[in-house]
Amino acid sequence: MIVKNSSFVKSCIKTEDLPESNLLEVAFAGRSNVGKSSLINALINRKNLARSGSRQGMTRLINYYNIDNEIHFVDLPGYGFAKVSKSEMDLWGKVIENYLNVREQLYLVMLLVDIRHEPSAEDRMLMRWIKASGISYIIVATKADKISRSQVNESKRVISKALELPDGKKVFAVSSETKKGIPELWDEIDSYIMEDGENEN
Repeated sequence: MIVKNSSFVKSCIKTEDLPESNLLEVAFAGRSNVGKSSLINALINRKNLARSGSRQGMTRLINYYNIDNEIHFVDLPGYGFAKVSKSEMDLWGKVIENYLNVREQLYLVMLLVDIRHEPSAEDRMLMRWIKASGISYIIVATKADKISRSQVNESKRVISKALELPDGKKVFAVSSETKKGIPELWDEIDSYIMEDGENEN
């Protein structure tokens, strides 16, 4: 998809505040500071539409972005950030869980993991939930510019094994800085959009 128009819609913390819309939703999930906002900006070719905080844990709300009035990108709160209170971490967890459980418009989850590290316990837990839910998903290994080309394939293998991905399930290595892997990732997103449209007909 070549994005022509993108705009911020709203931020919300309660499921009852989610926008009333029939647009399909692509949710971006992952640990704090994994690069969700940066990836959204890279996909829509904008610098600062999705705000990434100057410190970890800044995305505390569910943030909605309208993409060409065709789909919503949904930036979920990051999890696993240690420098907040347990009550705040629990609140973020409930925000994510409530959204994933109740949102009928959700048709695709982008699970982001840092390519430099093995997926965390929270990553693996969310992966198990996604598989059990039957929701379509794409695994995105961010910050691919931070390691050498020779390390990329090994890192993807480690991620695939840790998340217990089925044979043939691809891990997309991307860099929001250099735009490495962004066109291939859009092709994959588009394939799900087209598949969903065909299923509605």
